[in-house]
Amino acid sequence: MCTRYISPEAGDIERQWHVGGRNPWRGGEVFPNYAGAFIRAARDVVAPERELVVGQWALIPWFAKERKLKFPTCNARSEELMGKASYKQPWARGQRCIIPALAFFEPNWESGRHVPWMFRRRDGQPWGLAGLWNVWTDPQTGELVESYTMLTQNADAHPLMQRMHRPDPKRPPELQDKRAVVPIEQADVDLWLHGTVAQAGSLLRLPDAELFDAGPAPGAISLR
Repeated sequence: MCTRYISPEAGDIERQWHVGGRNPWRGGEVFPNYAGAFIRAARDVVAPERELVVGQWALIPWFAKERKLKFPTCNARSEELMGKASYKQPWARGQRCIIPALAFFEPNWESGRHVPWMFRRRDGQPWGLAGLWNVWTDPQTGELVESYTMLTQNADAHPLMQRMHRPDPKRPPELQDKRAVVPIEQADVDLWLHGTVAQAGSLLRLPDAELFDAGPAPGAISLR
């Protein structure tokens, strides 16, 4: 699961994904339950357009009674989108988004300790990571709160991502359920944002390992 990434600033996002400048965003490191930027299909317009939104990284489902949840929603397993209560409504409604990231981080445990690894693209471009968004209405104040989650997929068979995360000693090597984010390439952004559920589902696939520039994060130290 990804719990830290670096977001580009608004100007770079607007240029890379051809989004109109509607929402100020300074970029920087993003952590769960804090604000982050995402791109979605523009609401209340006829022609397909994109808009930049700033919201909480941890999706607040429609049934939540309060903003602070007792369970994590910063990541959503792609295999559970159609059945899990927190995500099935946004997925069915096509509330998909792109999460811009200059880099994301995952823990490597090959040394027996937690060593943070940084993942960039080898071509120098930012990542466009798949996500879902939702707008939640605070029942006490009526405030509309934007939020989003980052999709993940099983990476047990991926030559790079299977090396991440702490091994589960109770599971065999082929059934560890290691997780990886879902990059959406530039050519597929419109299909992800505007396509049908079936079309979007076809984009939930593991990326080529050659796409990654990965290794211990600068200044990384081993953690217990």
